[in-house]
Amino acid sequence: MSEEVRVAVLYGFGINCDHETKAVFDMVGASADRVHVNELVSQQTSLEDYDILAVPGGFSFGDHLGSGRLLGNRLRFTLRDSLKAFADAKKPIIGICNGFQVLVKTGLLPGPDTHEPDFVQRASLTLNDSGRYEDRWVTLEFDSESPCIWTKGITRMECPVRHGEGKFVMPHEADVAALESSHRVAVRYVDPVTPIGAHHTQVLPYPVSPNGSMHNIAGVCDSTGLIFGLMPHPEAVYAAWLHPNHTSGHAPAGQGDALEGWEGEGLQIFRNAVEHVRAHK
Repeated sequence: MSEEVRVAVLYGFGINCDHETKAVFDMVGASADRVHVNELVSQQTSLEDYDILAVPGGFSFGDHLGSGRLLGNRLRFTLRDSLKAFADAKKPIIGICNGFQVLVKTGLLPGPDTHEPDFVQRASLTLNDSGRYEDRWVTLEFDSESPCIWTKGITRMECPVRHGEGKFVMPHEADVAALESSHRVAVRYVDPVTPIGAHHTQVLPYPVSPNGSMHNIAGVCDSTGLIFGLMPHPEAVYAAWLHPNHTSGHAPAGQGDALEGWEGEGLQIFRNAVEHVRAHK
């Protein structure tokens, strides 16, 4: 019998993608629980009991003071020791959309060059260049040389974005270049007509890049590859029939044995983390 992999999926304070995030982990063989943020703060529930932490999308605290800012501060100041112990134990963490914003505001992403989290904010996710909320499908390309354990074996994916503040920025171009050189830019927006690997750092036109992120960044990992965040929603494409072009026959084909070949492209991200934990238990 395989080792049980337990996943803590945060909810509360406006997080609203917790049910589907729990579902995708369950679908790839993990045992996921929805855990209210206050359960961790009050120590009613301990992060030590879990192998993976997921911070889902939503509108935590109504995006007051900026997306992810208030929840990021709550985690950074009330769960600092627990989060550091979790990271030090080499347990994977993912933040999706608002969860990515939260991890960036806590300083867990992109994090320092060392493997020790220091909770210093080095980047931000700010207002889309379009000046509005973007709800659309995009094409993503993954860096095959990235240390990110979540993205192993994934090349490209079509995935939805749903955000108003998804533009990834850092203070200096050299900061982003350093992420590039260490392959911590795990995923970026690309034009689907370009060959794989032909991406460039110049910001792509709207809507290929839905937000104007520096270097077309859609997601980054920390130096360990265990902490990962992205603005698009891979949990929203767990099945091939969720693609908007499925009924016209122009969607990516279903894959894998799961769901009898109907598995969507996004599910592999969650399977990668679960398999990583199993391999290191």
